[in-house]
Amino acid sequence: MKAEHYVGGMFRSDGPAFPLIAPADGTELGTVPEATREVVDDAVAAARSALKGPWGATSAEERAAALRRVADGIQARFEEFVDAEVADTGRPRAFAETVDVPRAVGNFRAYADLLYGRPERAYTTRVPGWSSGTGEALNYTVRRPLGVVAVVSPWNLPLLLSTWKIAPALACGNAVVAKPSEETPSTATLLARVIDEAGLPAGVFNVVHGHGPGAAGEFLTGHPGVDAIAFTGESATGAAIMRNAADHVTPVSFELGGKNPALVFSDADLEAAVDGTVRSSFTHSGQICLCTERVYVERPVFEEFVARLGERARALDGYGPMISAGHRDKVLSHLRLAREEGAEIVAGGGAPRFGDARDGGFHVEPTVLTGLPETARAVREEIFGPVCHVAPFDTEDEALALANDSRYGLAATVWTRDLSRAHRVAPRVETGIVWVNCWNLRDLRTPFGGVKASGIGREGGEYSLDFFSEPVNVCVQI
Repeated sequence: MKAEHYVGGMFRSDGPAFPLIAPADGTELGTVPEATREVVDDAVAAARSALKGPWGATSAEERAAALRRVADGIQARFEEFVDAEVADTGRPRAFAETVDVPRAVGNFRAYADLLYGRPERAYTTRVPGWSSGTGEALNYTVRRPLGVVAVVSPWNLPLLLSTWKIAPALACGNAVVAKPSEETPSTATLLARVIDEAGLPAGVFNVVHGHGPGAAGEFLTGHPGVDAIAFTGESATGAAIMRNAADHVTPVSFELGGKNPALVFSDADLEAAVDGTVRSSFTHSGQICLCTERVYVERPVFEEFVARLGERARALDGYGPMISAGHRDKVLSHLRLAREEGAEIVAGGGAPRFGDARDGGFHVEPTVLTGLPETARAVREEIFGPVCHVAPFDTEDEALALANDSRYGLAATVWTRDLSRAHRVAPRVETGIVWVNCWNLRDLRTPFGGVKASGIGREGGEYSLDFFSEPVNVCVQI
């Protein structure tokens, strides 16, 4: 798949090209055009123009039909999307087939359906005498689109996370300028082709490729013609985008990094807890914002849990590479630092050797650490790789204190057979989502997002539709 910009209904390759490297084996997949400021300006102008054209007058029914055509188009090109996602990310093909592409289809269909569940809110009031008017009045609230929305998506789940924002933004009647990660541009280009074939008016959806600071990402998020920004990525990048947005008081929705805890109580189903922790720590080699990096285990089962987890980690294969050589080196530097800080390496701890083409890729072994103090950088900082640290606790209050002692607050897991404990502990964990005896079990209608340095706002269902539209109250005196 050739990466191209899509601006105002036209595919183009303006700007200097940079190489796209396959993380699985280090080979060059092709080149990607770097959007100049002029390309970004054109994309924002095209989006603004689309809002003044037929798209600005579409009904909810018409937008829902458009979203369903996009969903059908993705489904029709299912294998192409899988191929592009696997090539760009290096993830196992089964992951793209069962998660990435089906979820993208589901995102468009879900928001098409939700458009029919948002009636106007109306109520009649008697206005008190101290207000600026008196008498009977009919108040009702309608919602209008924000305008031009910038969607900046990450490299770890490029198709899933971009469509998670694009679908509700379009559902609300906005026009979108999407900037995918420079590491994973292919599915965004393919999505542009699907949207083009689905017949959405020119400029309703645009794609610009390129890097972040001093490049396409900064040009877009600091653009005075952008009315809202939806971003998923690391917290430092979110802070930079927020500074850009501040000049124009642009509203933002951020889903940022995490240093996610798991609490394993001694009454838990230990096999289920180990299996769940393997999934939550090592899926996509830990390169998911929801992955567990801190595991706290009640002392009576601590040794057994660590032994089982280490055994399972050592047996893993086909877990996929880091996204780039730079990210692999960053993860490996965290592991070197952990050793210096006194960590015991239960499993993994380095770069594997396969004896095949994968040795040219960017792999890190699934790694289990123990023995570090809570002040260690490996315990405090997000690693975003296949690494978790396991530590013991003695009481419920201590477990909660350990879990909450973090600048992040995205997701957590609790493993226990005690239903009362589950309901007691879960609301006290300072994260946006808490899973009990499971991990990453998602209902698209529920609120998703983090607290503290893990984000601003919520995505999912009505929460996304609320962000991507503006409430307008109409008051008519009777």
